[in-house]
Amino acid sequence: MAARRTDLHPDVEAMLATLEAGFPDVTQYDAPELRELILSRRGALTHEPDMRSVVDLTIAGPGGELPLRIYVPHDDAEGPRPVIVFAHGGGFVFCNLDTHDELCRSMAHAVDAVVVSVDYRLAPEHRAPAAMEDMYAAVQWTVDEIGSYGGDPARIAVAGDSAGGNLAATVSLAARERGGPHLAAQILIYAVIDDDFETESYRRYGVGYYNNTSAMRWYWEQYAPGGSNDMYVIPARAETLAGLPPAVVITAELDPPCSAGEAYADRLAAEGVPVTEHRFDGLFHGFLTFPSLSLAGEARKKVWDMMREVLARP
Repeated sequence: MAARRTDLHPDVEAMLATLEAGFPDVTQYDAPELRELILSRRGALTHEPDMRSVVDLTIAGPGGELPLRIYVPHDDAEGPRPVIVFAHGGGFVFCNLDTHDELCRSMAHAVDAVVVSVDYRLAPEHRAPAAMEDMYAAVQWTVDEIGSYGGDPARIAVAGDSAGGNLAATVSLAARERGGPHLAAQILIYAVIDDDFETESYRRYGVGYYNNTSAMRWYWEQYAPGGSNDMYVIPARAETLAGLPPAVVITAELDPPCSAGEAYADRLAAEGVPVTEHRFDGLFHGFLTFPSLSLAGEARKKVWDMMREVLARP
């Protein structure tokens, strides 16, 4: 293994050492085995922070029943709350509503938003762009129905972490091309924007920082084997980004996809899209889903504040 930087925060170094030693080499498994292994290591649901209501339901999706989980926070809002339609990470291959339950609860509580978490179809059983189409169907349902949960259908953002960030970006493109629904914002959290493995961040952090280049190649091969030039699969392939909703772009310095995320933010801004961008130096892919990491609390507060700000814009 390549030596890691020696200037990392001790807690980051300890977490990376644990992850490098304990997270499975995804390239050695088929998808069902990998899902089972990862879910077997997940801790019990904490149901924290507490919500006013958490509702599991299914809607009609493009591939059959599509499960959603709706989080409504406590406290009386003065009016309808903003809404975040959220797509979980997991390399397009694993994770589900439960793996990101704590993150969605924390998001709903801190942003004071109704969160709709989407259990989209997974690869390789369902190749691209199946997951994006599920996300699009969830957004359409949210526009029609979220008022029943205290949400404002005029203030719907799409958000996601990692592979879910890809889906937030691609569904924003789909909404633009298809004439709606209107989106108030796209929130891209260390999103997988491109399949270019030769960027600066891949060269510097592709080995030894948990989210390795070999794993990223494997994830893409499950979702879009052989690559794709379809912007609904790889948003960086879009001919233009003009007309997309305001963006919050979060990147992590030690994450191989960081350079592509920053380049996408620069392109959005250059093409007239309002962008709020922040790179978390010294942090790695997925850090928001590790609440035990000492730096995660402060980082979450920064991200939640950015989300609140973009959703408060007229």
